[in-house]
Amino acid sequence: MQVEAGSMADSFPKERLTRRILRDETLLVLGLSLGASGVSALISFVGSVTKPGGLKDQAATLNASAAPGRPWLDLAWQLFGIASALVPVALVAHFLLREGEGLRTLGFDRTRPWPDLGRGAAIAAVIGSTGIAFYLAARGLGFNLTVVPEALPDVWWKYPVLILSAVQNAVLEEVIVVGYLLRRLGQLGWTPGTALVASSVLRGSYHLYQGIGGFIGNMVMGVAFVYLYRRWGRVGPLVVAHSLLDIGAFVGYALLAGKVGWLPTA
Repeated sequence: MQVEAGSMADSFPKERLTRRILRDETLLVLGLSLGASGVSALISFVGSVTKPGGLKDQAATLNASAAPGRPWLDLAWQLFGIASALVPVALVAHFLLREGEGLRTLGFDRTRPWPDLGRGAAIAAVIGSTGIAFYLAARGLGFNLTVVPEALPDVWWKYPVLILSAVQNAVLEEVIVVGYLLRRLGQLGWTPGTALVASSVLRGSYHLYQGIGGFIGNMVMGVAFVYLYRRWGRVGPLVVAHSLLDIGAFVGYALLAGKVGWLPTA
């Protein structure tokens, strides 16, 4: 007996996305990504504040070597870490496609590249300058660890990996913490104000390993990003801005560390 492909597809029942399904789905996505990072950062922070000595005398190192003295193995680990960190974004895309939408509904697509680039560059310029000043002040007051943005060996793939790492951070955080989380919380009946607080506190939480300054600074940045997302309806500019900020931090540190007196090093 011959059955048409269309009728076979139509015979499968469509899943009804109840509040419980949406809630559980959101908790699973966060548990696999930035929610787990928030818990990890909290544990790290407790360890730092209970360790003898001030916070500024301790260091939080990002983009460290995964296999010192073995550059090709190190490169493999770096690329694996970047790729695996983006799996939650692919999961979010899958959940949105199940609704008949996709990442485009969050404004993460290529339909408006130049406005996204322009807005993102403007955001990065404003936040970048104030962010450096806030970090230096927080560290000077003893509220922050010394952040070491990179500690990779001087090999040919160092700067490409730093750029890829920056873009990965931006895509993961802005798609999940802004676009996806705000959409799901809205569907669950949260008020816009409560959703803004949740998104911003979550962003601050997974930067707590840097200290109180990292938590507060990123929470304030989260408030601004939620406001801009609601204004523009796109995470694209936020991804661009975050990418530029992290590229500036990672590559800038690699170029300037030990060469300028105002930049703290471990």
